[in-house]
Amino acid sequence: MISAMRVLQLTSLVFAVAMAPVAAAEHSLEEVDPDLRDAEPYFQPVDSEAPQFMLQDADGRAVGLDAFRGKVVVLNFVYTNCLDVCPLHAKKLAELQKMINQTPMKQVVEFVTITTDPRHDTGSVLRDYGEAHGLDPANWVFLTSAPDRPEDTTRRIAEAYGLKFTRGGDGMQMYGIVTHVIDQAGRLRARFHGLKFESVNFVVFVDALINRTPEAAPAP
Repeated sequence: MISAMRVLQLTSLVFAVAMAPVAAAEHSLEEVDPDLRDAEPYFQPVDSEAPQFMLQDADGRAVGLDAFRGKVVVLNFVYTNCLDVCPLHAKKLAELQKMINQTPMKQVVEFVTITTDPRHDTGSVLRDYGEAHGLDPANWVFLTSAPDRPEDTTRRIAEAYGLKFTRGGDGMQMYGIVTHVIDQAGRLRARFHGLKFESVNFVVFVDALINRTPEAAPAP
């Protein structure tokens, strides 16, 4: 279990509003990873190159994974016609974003949501979806595929990240909810499965990625 002192330190970090610089190695990845393995059953550590993508945002601008080098990326996949788990996932991520954005981490964390239904999820639909779920556009971007790309482009990206799809009554449906964490060098470092993981544990892990030593974490 994470110690009471660690929880107290993290709580102070998460809810601090002063924008002082984050101290290097305050929560090192080496310290946090074993704690999370024991305390968070929905945490899966990973260390592999994150699958690349080149998509477009709600305004039609080209955006690829390389655009976020130097930042920690929180990545998830949704489709706006999903009325059960997707809105709950968006709510969970909005909570995480609010916690992170109350700290200096806001400057080095980017939330990225990719739609797996680009035919329906146009730019205006994605913008409305973000606003409806309280997502802060300051460090949140919604991505879809360009009109001239195959319809399954974003679904194939989701599959590259390990998501599975099943044939439902209204087409291909995602099986499982996963929040991916990509480090500053573009490596996939964690999956948080489902919606029951503790938000504070997630923020601990993101903080640890940010506060690695300079040799391990390249500067933006």
